[in-house]
Amino acid sequence: MKITENWTEIKQLFKRSFRSSLHYAIATVNENGEPHITPIGSLILGEPGKGVYFEKFPRQMPQNLQANQQVCVLAVDSGIGFWLRSLLRGKFIAPPAVRLYGVAGELREATQKEIQRWQRRVRSMRFTKGHAMLWADMKMVREIEFTRAEPVQIGEMTNHLRIQS
Repeated sequence: MKITENWTEIKQLFKRSFRSSLHYAIATVNENGEPHITPIGSLILGEPGKGVYFEKFPRQMPQNLQANQQVCVLAVDSGIGFWLRSLLRGKFIAPPAVRLYGVAGELREATQKEIQRWQRRVRSMRFTKGHAMLWADMKMVREIEFTRAEPVQIGEMTNHLRIQS
């Protein structure tokens, strides 16, 4: 799957994934070569091959990124309607999941535009106590430069989805 040619489709899948699970899984590797997966809800995709996430809660991931900046992000559309329709049809009409491989940048202060985009995403929860506790002061971000995208194949139900490699 080519990042630039399929970026709109990738972003749509990430949007569906966030709606259905409120996070993505970001994998890093620790200094011993062991994989470490962190749920991140603040990843925002921008122009083709670019993303940024707010780094406030992860503890192990920043340590891993000091030694190895490579990441893999998994987004899965877990929507019950999407899965039920696909199961009834015997095929997915769109990829159910995608992996994005890339390199994370250095931690930096978020721009005002990035903060505004994040606040728009969580706006519907602003009336909750948790909103203020979790998301009111998101300030630090890392950019990710994605180099490769890989749709997740699930046997016969995805065989017909021939996506550009």
